[in-house]
Amino acid sequence: MNSAQQLWLKQVGRVLETLNQGVIINDERKQIVFANSMFLEMIKMSADDLLGQSIVDLYPPEDVTPLLEFIARRETQGRALYEFYIPQADGARLPVAVTSRQVLGSDGQAFGIVTATDISAIKQTEARLREANGQLEQRYREIEEELLLAASVQQSLAPSSLTWGGASVETFYQPARTIGGDFGLIAPRQDGLTLLVCDVSGHGISSALVANRIYTEAISQMESGAGLTAMMQHLNRFVMRSLGGPVFFFTLMAARLNRDLRTIELAGAGHPPAMIVSRNQKPRLLESRSAILGLLEDAVDGETTLKVPIRPGDRLIIYTDGFTESFNSQQEMLGVEGLQKIVCDTAGLPLLMMKQEIIARVATWRSGPAVDDMSLVVLEIADSGSLT
Repeated sequence: MNSAQQLWLKQVGRVLETLNQGVIINDERKQIVFANSMFLEMIKMSADDLLGQSIVDLYPPEDVTPLLEFIARRETQGRALYEFYIPQADGARLPVAVTSRQVLGSDGQAFGIVTATDISAIKQTEARLREANGQLEQRYREIEEELLLAASVQQSLAPSSLTWGGASVETFYQPARTIGGDFGLIAPRQDGLTLLVCDVSGHGISSALVANRIYTEAISQMESGAGLTAMMQHLNRFVMRSLGGPVFFFTLMAARLNRDLRTIELAGAGHPPAMIVSRNQKPRLLESRSAILGLLEDAVDGETTLKVPIRPGDRLIIYTDGFTESFNSQQEMLGVEGLQKIVCDTAGLPLLMMKQEIIARVATWRSGPAVDDMSLVVLEIADSGSLT
């Protein structure tokens, strides 16, 4: 190295020594001709041991190829930015972010100035994040498996289609998420057939757990033969006193078909109106007489139960608001009237086809997937038949 080059290096070196990054300069033969004290600390070598070595001789053979590619990029583009490592004298590898520039010395000779920034703390953080993300992904998979199992259990509790004397029942249940807060119940007894649809506030796991507790209590009430009003009063007290007050609330519509198939008792609490369909008539809406349950001790009206005469061929439809609160692409809600029209249009179909067509037409109206749980129970009184 001539005196002009040495003077240039000395002048440049004074500046580079003030930096908080490690810096080396290599000549056209890739030999290191300068290293600031920060770089020497990073590589854990003395200047006497480092200067004069070829940069490629510091790395194991398997890492020389990518290093040469970085150098070639610098030589052709004038600059290269990359992440690599500094091989320390004790065998460790210090991860660094590298800025490599091609410059000309005082006599026109090309030099490479390589600046290395220690990113070991960043890499350690990234490693911890990868480990944490791996654990989160594993836990997510476990939760998904648990949710699928819970969904399977919940689906197993959903009522199935049945025939009871001269009545037939079709059902449908679809949660907005894996599991949901809607449920339906069908409880046949010797003295009557009880139907119930319930909608717990919210969605997901918490609503599903509350719905399961209400489901169990409702089953117990039905099996004991409790009247609809008494059952609703019990469920209201149960949620308020056992499940933490107004954290959750719920609506329901219950119906009991008498043994002689001549009357249906209906009782609703804050729930969308039930519909009774008779031949050649617009579906009648039967409104809830009680308030939403789970919020007020006196939510259940003393005259909440309504007795409705029925005739052969009549149908009863009870459902949750996942059907009526469906929005199209113009953000128009289907509403009770929209569902009422669908029920009217499909009333002439066989019961199973009617249920399927109601579901299909609501889905056609709706823009995108359902955002609320959906439960539906459809009852038909046969043209003839009685249990008496």
